[in-house]
This record gives sequence, structure tokens and C-alpha cells, in this order.
Amino acid sequence: MSRAARLAIFLSLLGVALGLIILVVADFLRSSPGRIDFATGHQSGQPVQLHVQTVGAIGYGVHPTWVSYLVQDAHGKWVHTTLWQLPAHTEIDVTIDQYDSGSALRNQQIGLVTGTNGGTASLNGNPVSVIDSNSGNGVGHTFSIPSLGINVPLAGVDPNAPNVCSQAPCDAKSVRNEVKFSFTTPGPGEYPWQCFVPCGLGFLYGNGGPMQAVGYMDGFLQVVS
Repeated sequence: MSRAARLAIFLSLLGVALGLIILVVADFLRSSPGRIDFATGHQSGQPVQLHVQTVGAIGYGVHPTWVSYLVQDAHGKWVHTTLWQLPAHTEIDVTIDQYDSGSALRNQQIGLVTGTNGGTASLNGNPVSVIDSNSGNGVGHTFSIPSLGINVPLAGVDPNAPNVCSQAPCDAKSVRNEVKFSFTTPGPGEYPWQCFVPCGLGFLYGNGGPMQAVGYMDGFLQVVS
């Protein structure tokens, strides 16, 4: 085979490879969730109200059966994203409506509330510092920011209740647990957050799928000055 022919084959294969890379990047950009901005227009000294929910199945999109988080934007609309922009050195008052069932934890350590303002959270209006996952309906998910030492377990709901939510966004008519807590953002930076309860049904040890996907059980806090 001549040198020119080999060069032509190489250039053809290179073109195919570049085309595949462009398609993968374009698909990622199309599927990557948007970022909700809670920082622009924020008045210094005022807390940010962050209202989110966890659901057992998102009910739509490319992975309708996946567990997921959603967040409420400034207009009250529920948005399927786990990318949030927050102001630095600000109190964040979090309300999580937990609509998913739970189970016993493999690691009881993540049943502890840590890193929140005051070291506690409230569960349906009652202060808690730990959730015993071996009683009641267990723990469905956690809201955890490892780099900030924050972990809040989210008690599961009764899976046999007649009003279990089947598709997001869920509303107050469905059985839920309301979890509230506050934390204070550090200086500017990107802080990953995630759920530590293996809840990726159908994946090895429950740690695949939504557990590794931004927009579902993983996200980032973009803290800005």
C-alpha cells in the first residue's frame, strides 16, 4: 500500500473519530441540566430559601424510572436539575419534601445529621440529630456535601400508603416527610453534593445509574461572591 493511500485511510479514520467525539460532546451539552441561580439579586444578610424534593421515580425523560431530586426556582416552578448557584457566606434555609420510601442503612453513620447550623434538622416539625433506619420506614436518601461536612438523612415514607407519589413533581396530596435544616455557604467555589444511600435500582449494589448522574442524585453548589 502506498504512503498516500495509508495517509488517506488515516485521515478518514481521524475524521470519523472526531465526528464521534463531537456527537458525544453535543449530546452531553443537550442533556446536561441547567443551573438555577439563587445568587443574582440576593440581598446581603438575608437567607436563601432552598426548596427541593426527592421522588422515587422522575416519571419522564430518558430515565423515567430513576430516583431524583428537583428544585423549585424563584417563580415557584419545579425544575429537574441539581446544579444550584448560591451566594457566599450566606445562610441557606433548606426544605426537602421527601416522597420516596426507605430502607435500613448499610452504614449507620449516614443516619447522623452533621454540619448543619445547630447540628440538627427537623423532621415534620420535630428536631432530630439522627435517624434510626432500623425502625419505621428507614432512610430513603441523604443530602450530603462531603467537603463541607454536611449530611442530612431523609426518612422514608410508608410504601404502602394509598397516596404514594408516582411521578414528579409531587405535591402535598402525596405522602411525604418534610425535612428542614440550615447551613452557611463558605467562600466561592464548586462544591459537589450527593445522596449516599444506594438507590440505583437495577444497578450493581444500587450504586449506578442515578447515583452517578448529575441531575438525579448528584449535583454541584456553585458558590459565588
